[in-house]
Amino acid sequence: MSHAAEAPEFSPKRRAIVDAAAALFMAEGFGAVSMDAVARAAQVSKATLYAHFPGKEALFLEIIGSNCRKMQAMMDVALSASGLTLEGALTELGQQWLRFLLRREVRALHRVVIGEGVRFPHLARDFYAGGPQSVRRWLAGWLASQQQAGQLQADIDLLLVAEQFLSLLRGDLFLRATLGLVTEGEEDEIAALAARAAQAIVRLYGTVPDGAA
Repeated sequence: MSHAAEAPEFSPKRRAIVDAAAALFMAEGFGAVSMDAVARAAQVSKATLYAHFPGKEALFLEIIGSNCRKMQAMMDVALSASGLTLEGALTELGQQWLRFLLRREVRALHRVVIGEGVRFPHLARDFYAGGPQSVRRWLAGWLASQQQAGQLQADIDLLLVAEQFLSLLRGDLFLRATLGLVTEGEEDEIAALAARAAQAIVRLYGTVPDGAA
């Protein structure tokens, strides 16, 4: 995920198109939604719609990218606090990531991909590349900066460490959220999960301070 403000080409009409498409995909699934339906919901002409997006796949990719940028902004905020230890920074990152995953629209889009991935394998591939894989690469890049600062061991696979950290976060809470059994406000559980995941990563891969046993 590249850090950037929302793209300048996001005119009000383009935003209306993306918002309308997201709402339709979440309510009806990917296969059932037509470009005509998106144009009607966004209150734009078909010519305007196709001038911005050549098809549903491009629209879905933009929705994924938009969510990815939102997540990046949340993670940047988490890292903006000064004086954070590695464990503290990972805890903040974990909390922000879990809060993002528990958002209603994020859970709904995840269910769309799970439900329609067999019929539309390109949709699943695009979602994986633009979402989970992108997050893992971003996190590995940040972990590299911590490694260079001497906070992480030198001989570790940072992509693997990133995968393990994210996997530790995606436990029973995420499953229940996917099934619609929890809301966005599970703050106590989010905090505990993030703290335990951060502690595990630091214990496994953190450097031992000078003078420590």
